[in-house]
Amino acid sequence: MIGKISGRLDWKGMDQVLIDCRGVGYLVHVSDRTLAALPPEGEFCALYTDLLVREDLLQLFGFPTMLEKEWHKLLMTVQGVGAKASMAILGTLGAEGVARAISLGDARAVQAAPGAGPKLAQRVILELKAKAPGLMAAGARLAGRADAGDMVIEPAETGGPKRAARADDGAARRAGHTADALSALVNLGYSQGDAAQAVATVAGEAPEAETAALIRAALKLLQPR
Repeated sequence: MIGKISGRLDWKGMDQVLIDCRGVGYLVHVSDRTLAALPPEGEFCALYTDLLVREDLLQLFGFPTMLEKEWHKLLMTVQGVGAKASMAILGTLGAEGVARAISLGDARAVQAAPGAGPKLAQRVILELKAKAPGLMAAGARLAGRADAGDMVIEPAETGGPKRAARADDGAARRAGHTADALSALVNLGYSQGDAAQAVATVAGEAPEAETAALIRAALKLLQPR
């Protein structure tokens, strides 16, 4: 199983890239979101990968974080969601957006992905609603960006990779606050589903809120009315 690829980015296509790993080129399918965050051609990059094996086909799918890779695998457990549909959903919403949509039961958000009709979107919500909290809780641990290791990366005038790294740091920090708030609410006795929905709601309204603020706001939503 090929779980990660690090190398020089030789080529970018519409939905795939070619990565040269010490003389061997790997074609890796990526989402629109991942493609936009990759550095320019000729620079080094790293992606976590998932290998799809069929009788007549081998395909590699690439992800910037283990969190997104795990969401891809979870989405494909839903009946009717193949690799293409999963990548479309992740490319539209990102890992955080998928978690929020499922926790809130927001089928319309899932339906915004190309090719995701209302029935498929509703099926994603129904089949994954109970599983989403567990992956959300692991979000901080899995949100780190794939590292190219000790490969030498030449300075780039564009500064694109630096901007991508800063954006990823912010996503990891937000995922950590969300996971910590979710864990705290579960420890207080709330169910995983109720806690996840409350945290997703307040995180959507205040994406930069830290753990304590998320907990306070979520508790207000969870109080009996």
